[in-house]
Amino acid sequence: MPGRRTVNRSTAAAEALPLAGQLVVFTGKLSSLGRRDARALVARLGGETADDVNAKTTMLVIGDEGLATAKSNKLKRAEELGAEGTPIRIVPEEEFCRLVGVPTVQTLRQQYHSTRDLLARYRLLREDHLRYLVKCGVIQPVVRTNADTFFAFGDMAIIKQANDDMASQASFRAVARNLIASRHGQLAFDFRLEAAPAKILTLQRPADRQPAAPRDEEGQRDTALAEQYFRMGSAFDDGDELKLEQAAAAYRKALELDPCLVAGLINLANVHYSRDEVVEAQALYERAIGLEPEFFEAHFNLGNIYHDLGNFDEAQSCYREALRLNPQYADAHFYLAVTFEKMGQSQEARPHWKAYRELAPHGEWVELAKEFSE
Repeated sequence: MPGRRTVNRSTAAAEALPLAGQLVVFTGKLSSLGRRDARALVARLGGETADDVNAKTTMLVIGDEGLATAKSNKLKRAEELGAEGTPIRIVPEEEFCRLVGVPTVQTLRQQYHSTRDLLARYRLLREDHLRYLVKCGVIQPVVRTNADTFFAFGDMAIIKQANDDMASQASFRAVARNLIASRHGQLAFDFRLEAAPAKILTLQRPADRQPAAPRDEEGQRDTALAEQYFRMGSAFDDGDELKLEQAAAAYRKALELDPCLVAGLINLANVHYSRDEVVEAQALYERAIGLEPEFFEAHFNLGNIYHDLGNFDEAQSCYREALRLNPQYADAHFYLAVTFEKMGQSQEARPHWKAYRELAPHGEWVELAKEFSE
């Protein structure tokens, strides 16, 4: 009678979680994914991460980018510990990618077209030109890594057309408008604008317009404790995706204590928005506006949602209201200009391109704003 096959539980777990029991440290800049994403991936695959190499470290991953010719201090320390009898596996980024199932940059460049290669091939285009075409839904990247953005073959014709038109003395402003117009029927399928939501960092509620929070069953409410939870949420809400749930939990607790804490509503909506939970985010922004219409952040962020949904009339209305409340908010001018361009209203867009240039002279989009405002 044949023997029954047994499965070693630890072996099965190791196969399912290839980094189980590993303490991983990174050195140098990763080209395939960001450090934060890499840490999250290690955690999902059963391992842990640390900032520094020590006797508990089991793996040191060396990033492909940003590492000087000389050895890093972390690599030197790993080699010292290895010589002392503490084995630390030193792994190049490419090997780490294979281990965790992430495509390497070399693999992606064989399958797609990187921004670096495209800019080298099409000399009249700049990186901000490509990013603007992405924001307007004309082209769409298939993969973003920590070091580059990749486009599929289908976008190559559009990129080449843009470069050829500029070679014929057309301005990028005219080229972009023609490309947007040619894709007008597809704008309903546009993807996220990728605007960073406006966040409330500190509580500033003037006494003359504080909404009255409802009292609890005992006729009491603890707004001071609610504000403590809000500040706790703000501390977690620092851009680290791994802390987002902690931030959301703190904001929810603040709102349990004070349902009319508008700053908490807006920042909790931002968390939902960052997770593509648009319905939840929209409901929270609208509730915030209903309670206190003077917070420009709620109007701006609601405008981003309407833009994502292809409702450009509502989007521009929200951006206008945000600017009425805060005329110096450069991002609102930029995204209102983009919205007008997508609606074919270039004349209405021009003053907002100019305003962005003036308010953000070193901003991410200033060169593009110069081209569109001239």
